Amino acid sequence: MLMMRLQRIGRTNEPHFRVVITDKRNGVKSGKFIDIVGSYNPKSGLVTLKAEAIKEWIAKGIKFSPTVHNFLVDHKIIEGKKIFSLPKRTNVKRKVAK
Repeated sequence: MLMMRLQRIGRTNEPHFRVVITDKRNGVKSGKFIDIVGSYNPKSGLVTLKAEAIKEWIAKGIKFSPTVHNFLVDHKIIEGKKIFSLPKRTNVKRKVAK
């Protein structure tokens, strides 16, 4: 299954991400992708997306990672609610001293 997700390309302490189309089975750091449809710079908060290319891939039935889904909702490429993408918080179990 094809998926649209982020791929890190930045140096240490200089994060920069590509928004890529890749097979879900490929590793995040494998460098294998089919198409680059955008980029994200977390330090400046700049997100650039190719809307036409993304709409073509959506028509082909592509899935999104939660973060990319939220970017698409922000840029009004797709409609819907944002997805909470952080893992659920669990309570720390402490040992009782005897």
